Amino acid sequence: MQLVAVALIGVIVGFLGGMFGKGGSAIATPMLNAAGISAFSAVASPLPATIPATLIASYAYWRAHAVDWRLVWWSVAFGMPATIGGAIATRWIDGSLLVHVTDAILVLLGVRFVFWPQNQEAESAEEVVAPLLSLAAVCIAVGVISGLLANSGGFLLAPLYMVVLRLPIRPAFATSLAVSAALAVPGTIVHAALGHIEWTVVFVFACGSIPLSFVGAKVALRTNAAHLERIYGVAIGLLGAGFLIFN
Repeated sequence: MQLVAVALIGVIVGFLGGMFGKGGSAIATPMLNAAGISAFSAVASPLPATIPATLIASYAYWRAHAVDWRLVWWSVAFGMPATIGGAIATRWIDGSLLVHVTDAILVLLGVRFVFWPQNQEAESAEEVVAPLLSLAAVCIAVGVISGLLANSGGFLLAPLYMVVLRLPIRPAFATSLAVSAALAVPGTIVHAALGHIEWTVVFVFACGSIPLSFVGAKVALRTNAAHLERIYGVAIGLLGAGFLIFN
């Protein structure tokens, strides 16, 4: 029954991740822990499954010409070292305050997307030019948080792409997914070396999350951009509020 619960969690997380441009580990961890998976395994086991799930969702967005590969490469270049630095910094920094601050930011971003959606006229990644300094600030901040909190960073990367870099929602989701796949690699390697990953959980979780991530991406691509942004705002606002309450 526990593995059935893990598979269902994979389905939920995969669909939401593909639809909203995130790896899903931030959602998967508390759900897996509630299903009886140990805390360390609940943190680490979603990471390996995040990589193929986010890549297959990125493929759906790529076919729609929504992925900006320039942003992907620059985001990885800035974000990967920051993720490693954040992971190392967990020796000295207590992440509990950062968790609450991040959750509060999600609530505020959710309110912003619901009530003040941005202009979504540019639907192609090629129409967007992001300032390098702003991009570096976003990716370094998300990378450090990703390293400290042991997740792929997509839960915060997509909304910051939209707010700071003014990316339309679909390019933001598409680019966030590709970057999340890369940022999940260091955490996977470290946690695998430490023996925190339960590979049976990874396999069962991946069976649900990988195909549904593609479905989620297709749903997002077929949804009106303004409606999608408001739905996204409600989703991340509820996510942040739920984390604030239960953390």
